[in-house]
Amino acid sequence: MPRTAARTRWRLGLTTTALLTATALVPAPAHAEDVTDYAITVDPSTQGAKIDDTMYGVFFEDINRAADGGLYAELVQNRSFEYSTADNGSYTPLTSWTAGGTAQVVNDAGRLNERNRNYLSLGAGSSITNAGYNTGIRVEQGKRYDFSVWARAESGSTLTVALKDAAGTLATARQVAVKGGWAKYKATFTATRTSNRGRLTVASTNAAALDEVSLFPRETYKNQPNGLRKDLAEKIAALKPGFVRFPGGCLVNTGSMEDYSEASNWQRKRSYQWKDTVGPVEERATNANFWGYNQSYGLGYYEYFRFSEDIGAMPLPVVPALVTGCGQNKATDDEALLKRHIQDTLDLIEFANGPATSTWGKVRARMGHPKPFHLTHIGVGNEENLPKEFFARFQQFRTAIKAKYPDITVISNSGPDDAGTTFDTAWQLNREGKVDMVDEHYYNSPTWFLQNNDRYDSYDRNGPKVFLGEYASQGNAWKNGLTEAAFMTGLERNADVVKLASYAPLLANEDYVQWRPDMIWFNNRASWNSANYEVQKLFMNNVGDRVVPSKATTTPNVSGPITGAVGLSTWATSAAYDDVKVTSADGSTLLSDDFSSDASKWTTSGRGSWSIQDGSYVQTDTAAENTMVTAGDPAWKDYDLHVKATKKSGKEGFLVAFGVKDTGNYYWWNLGGWNNTQSAIEQAVDGGKGTLMTKAGSIETGRAYDIDIKVRGRQVTLFLDGEEWGSFKDDKPAEPFRQVVTKDARTGDLIVKVVNAQAAEARTAVDLGGAKVASTARVTTLAADEDAVNTETDTPVTPVTSTFRGVTGKFTYTFPANSVTFLRIKQK
Repeated sequence: MPRTAARTRWRLGLTTTALLTATALVPAPAHAEDVTDYAITVDPSTQGAKIDDTMYGVFFEDINRAADGGLYAELVQNRSFEYSTADNGSYTPLTSWTAGGTAQVVNDAGRLNERNRNYLSLGAGSSITNAGYNTGIRVEQGKRYDFSVWARAESGSTLTVALKDAAGTLATARQVAVKGGWAKYKATFTATRTSNRGRLTVASTNAAALDEVSLFPRETYKNQPNGLRKDLAEKIAALKPGFVRFPGGCLVNTGSMEDYSEASNWQRKRSYQWKDTVGPVEERATNANFWGYNQSYGLGYYEYFRFSEDIGAMPLPVVPALVTGCGQNKATDDEALLKRHIQDTLDLIEFANGPATSTWGKVRARMGHPKPFHLTHIGVGNEENLPKEFFARFQQFRTAIKAKYPDITVISNSGPDDAGTTFDTAWQLNREGKVDMVDEHYYNSPTWFLQNNDRYDSYDRNGPKVFLGEYASQGNAWKNGLTEAAFMTGLERNADVVKLASYAPLLANEDYVQWRPDMIWFNNRASWNSANYEVQKLFMNNVGDRVVPSKATTTPNVSGPITGAVGLSTWATSAAYDDVKVTSADGSTLLSDDFSSDASKWTTSGRGSWSIQDGSYVQTDTAAENTMVTAGDPAWKDYDLHVKATKKSGKEGFLVAFGVKDTGNYYWWNLGGWNNTQSAIEQAVDGGKGTLMTKAGSIETGRAYDIDIKVRGRQVTLFLDGEEWGSFKDDKPAEPFRQVVTKDARTGDLIVKVVNAQAAEARTAVDLGGAKVASTARVTTLAADEDAVNTETDTPVTPVTSTFRGVTGKFTYTFPANSVTFLRIKQK
C-alpha cells in the first residue's frame, strides 16, 4: 500500500492539521502557480560564521571488522596464530585455519620474536588452509597477489603454496625452499579466474615452523606497502574529509592500561596504545578488540597517519586518559602508569612531527616517512562517564603537552550522551578549565535530529569549541540521512562554535556487525554507500568558506497531548512488578492489577520469560533485552501511572513505559541503565531511541521501589519513592524544512542547501537579498522514499545533478518530497 503523506508527516512529528494550518496561513493567490509553501531570505551583505577547511571529517574505529577483514587489505585471517579466548570465547589459535596432518600452535622460546608469541609447528607432509573473511579469499582474474611467510626449517623443507576454491585451482601453485632459522619468504600469484571463496593452503615436505602467513593484493590504495583495500579507501577519499579521527572509540579507553610485556603477563585486553602498532608488522603486538574479536595491529598508527596524508586530511589521534568508559567506568590511580601514558603521548607527537634525527622521528623515518606528518590536534580520552576523575587526569596530559608543544590543540570530551548529569558536569569542568575543544557524542532518533537543529545556537561563543566526534540517527534508511542533513545545516550555521564533525561509525563488514548504523558497508567482494554516506559526501564536497545569513519560514506544528498505553520491561535483568495502577486525571481507574491471579491484561512481545510468582509479575531471563509487556489503550491521555518494581538479579535495573503507541513508539523511564550507572527518560520513535533527560544513580537488588509517572498534556513528572525525580515537557517541534547558505571563496558561488524532510514537495520563494547572480544554478539532489536503503545491488539514494535556469534575485524553486538539494549559484 502506498505510504500516505499524512502518515509520513506524523512519523516526523507533524500532523495533517499542521499542514492544513500552514496552507490556511497563505492568502488565496490570484494564480495557482504563485503559491509558495515556504520562503527563504538571504542576506549577502552580512558575514556569517567562518567555516574551517576541517569542518567535516571521518571517524575510524575498528568495529564491525573495519580493520582486519576490512580497510586493511590482508586477505589471511589470523595470520600469526594469535587468536585467543581472550578475544572471543569461541576462538582458538587455529581459528579460520584447517589442518591436514600434524599442525600445532606453539608458545615457547622458539618463537619469531617476544611480541609475536605464537607460531605454527607443521609436521612433515602436513598442510594448513586459511578460509579468509566472509565467504573466503577474494581474487580477481588477472590480478596479482603477494604471498609472504616467516618460516624456520633447520633440516630444510619445501613449502608448496596454493590458491584454490571448491571448483579447483585459482592460480599456479608456488614452491618456496626454506632452510635454517627464521627468515621471510615471498611468492607472487596471478589469479587465473575470479572467486569469492578462495582458500590459501601451505603444505610442507618436512617439519617446519611458520608465522605471519600473509596474502595481499598487489593493488592497494596508492599501492602502499602493508596497504589498504582500494575500494574502501577510495570511498573514504571521495568524501574529501578534513580530518581522520582514530583509532576509537571504545578501543581507546577500555581494558587494562598496562603494556604488552612479560611484566603484565602479556596482557591481552588492553586499551589501544600507539607504540604497540608501529615498526615491522611481525613485531607488533596483538590485542583483544573490545567489540569481540582480535585486532592484529597490522593497520596501526603509521598507516593511519599515512592514509590521512594520502587523502589530504588532518590526522586526529585519540589517546587513553586512564579512565575507562563504555560501561567499565573505572579510574586508574597508578601514578607511575599515568606518567608513562603521558610520556607516550609526548612521544606520539614526536613520532608525528619530530625530525628524522629525533628518537621517535627516527622510527617514523625507518618506516618510510622521513618528513613529519604535521599533527596539530590530539584527543585525550573518549566518553568517560566519570567526569571529575577524567578531568583531573586530562589536566595532567594537557599541562605536559602544552609545556612541550604549545601549538597542539588538546581535545577533551563531555561523556557518552548529549545531555544529563555527566554531560553537564563535564562541560562545567571544561569551561572552568578553559580547554581548547570538547568532543561531544550522541546517537539519537530521527525526530531528535529534526528537533535539535538549534542545539548550538545558544552555546557560549567565547567558551570551548565543539568537536562533534560521533553522531548518527540510528538507521541507514533515507529518513535517517534526511534528518542528519537537517541537523547539519545547524552545524554549519554555528561553525564558529562547531569546528569539527564526524558521523560514526565509518565501516561495517556485513558479516561481522556489532553496531548499526554505519556509513560504508562491504563484504569480501564489494562495497556500497549508505544513504547517510551520500548526505555526508554532499556536505563535505560543498562546504563553502563562510556562512551567508539566511532565514526560512517554518512549518506550523500543532501537537496534541502525549497518548498511549503503559508497559513494563527489563534489559539483561530479572525484575518483579506489582500493584500497577493507571488513574485518569478525573480520578477514575483505567487499569488496576495486583497480579493476584493472572497476567491476562498484558500483551507480551515474545522476548524474555514472564510469569506470575508470589503475586508479582516477574521476568526471569537475565540475558534478554527489551522484554516489554504492555497494557491499556493507545488513546489514553492525562493519566497517573503507579508501579512497584524490584530488581531480582542481572546487570541493570528496570524500565517502566508510558505513552506506548506500538513496539517502536513509546517513552520509558530507564532506571539503573547503562550497567546500573544512570537513569534516563528515553523516547522511541519508529524504533530509534533518544534521551530526553538523564541522571546518575543505581538500583539496589531486592529493594522494592515505588514509581509514579504523571502525564498531563505534553508535560511529564516523575516520582521515585514519593520524591520528585524530574520532569520534562516534550513539545519541541520536529521542523522538516531546514536551510543554510554558504559562500565558496574560490568560485564566488552561493551554495543554497535545503532539506525537505516530508512527503510533500515544498514550493519555495527564494530571495537572494539583492545579490547579482547568474541565471543558472548547478543542482545536486538526493531524493527517495523515506524508507529506502542502499544495498550491494540496489542504490535508490543516489545524487542526481541538473541545471536550473530560472535563477534571479528572487525566484521560486520546488524542492522535492524527502529531499536534500544543493543549488550552486554563481555571483556576478
